Amino acid sequence: HKHELWRELASSGKLTAHMLDIDDTAQEWMDRMIPEMAKAAGATEELKDRDQMAWVGLINNCKARAEEIIFTELVYT
Repeated sequence: HKHELWRELASSGKLTAHMLDIDDTAQEWMDRMIPEMAKAAGATEELKDRDQMAWVGLINNCKARAEEIIFTELVYT
């Protein structure tokens, strides 16, 4: 999506460092967002003990939503 930036970073040898920085930032956001979203969705330890499939579904949904937010706000902009 950012062809000019990619060419500049690739030609200067800074592409790998930039990609690692984006990856680190994305992981930090995921680590912060998923627990918050899970709590808001009701994915509690009690639910996990009572109905594992429902809990897994909620967690997977939270992960997918967090990934979409991160791609939209961090990767594609």
